[in-house]
Amino acid sequence: MRLPDDESLRTVPLNLTLALAALVIIIAGMKAGSDLIVPLLLALFIAVVCTAPVQWLNRLGLSLRLAVWLTLLVIGVFLSLLGLLVVNSFGTFVEALPGIETRLYEYYLSLLDRLATMGLAIDPERLASLLEIEDDSAWVTALLGELGNLLVQSVVVALLVVFMLFETLNLRDKVSRALSNPAPSLRRFGEFSLTLKRYLAVKTMISLVTGVLVWLACLLVGVDFPLLWAVLAFALNFIPNIGSAIAAVPPVLLLLVAQDGGLWSAMLLASAYLVINFVLGNLVEPRVMGRALGLSTFVAFLSLVVWGWVFGAVGMLLSVVLTMTLKIALDSHPDTRWIAHLLGPGERFVDDDIEDADQPPTRRDDTG
Repeated sequence: MRLPDDESLRTVPLNLTLALAALVIIIAGMKAGSDLIVPLLLALFIAVVCTAPVQWLNRLGLSLRLAVWLTLLVIGVFLSLLGLLVVNSFGTFVEALPGIETRLYEYYLSLLDRLATMGLAIDPERLASLLEIEDDSAWVTALLGELGNLLVQSVVVALLVVFMLFETLNLRDKVSRALSNPAPSLRRFGEFSLTLKRYLAVKTMISLVTGVLVWLACLLVGVDFPLLWAVLAFALNFIPNIGSAIAAVPPVLLLLVAQDGGLWSAMLLASAYLVINFVLGNLVEPRVMGRALGLSTFVAFLSLVVWGWVFGAVGMLLSVVLTMTLKIALDSHPDTRWIAHLLGPGERFVDDDIEDADQPPTRRDDTG
């Protein structure tokens, strides 16, 4: 075996330093250009998911352009109807907000009375001064501004999705003409695209099933605005570890202070959220995706922190998707496959391997 010389060993710290410096520059560039990158990422992932029905319609006999237009039409009608229902539900929620605030204040005063009977005296006026908002209409103005920004971003993302879908019609021809030997690149790109498409499709379907089950649970328990909480559960299901817990907080609190609710109803709804997310997140999703498309718990949480810092709330929503995209891209090339293995959940040792490891090694008879 040839040992590495001193010159190659001396270049290892230099290469590592250059790689870390390049990584810092790339992250700083993404954070500075997040306003441009976030719509592109959203449009890219939506376009990747939409390619599956486009190819299915093409196999049925439709042309690619007609399949793209039909897919966009169906998705546009579905999102428009869902948006109208959510806006209507949100408008009703805003109208009922003063009554909810009054019941919360009454529940807050009763909680202070219970604490006072236990010997924990808390001054309500001092605590209210800490939580007091100078302008009551400031949050309404900020909310309207965010909704306007969301509407503009949605239009931009929709236009980008349309152009990306039509760009994929002749992508393979462009790559074939651009590269001298396109076969390996096309094969790796095909593997990457297929794996990413499978992951996004499964994750979207799991989130959709989560939203439907949450909607049914809210209807059965009797919490108000079930569609609003279902859409919130669908969106926050893309956030690892804490997304499902955040989605459960508003409906549980609302049911806790509701006139026809109470502690037991709130605990029942919280238990329903826990069962739904445990079954889908820990049993169904790993079985459907497989361990090859998983991330370790530490990497998933670290991706939530890093992408949330880089891209804000959208980065938290897409943290696992972005990290999985990076993992799939690294796994598609032999030179970087070891990094993809480090990002994965790892593999448990088989019982036979453990038993073999416990046994002392046997001496082989070279003469026989």
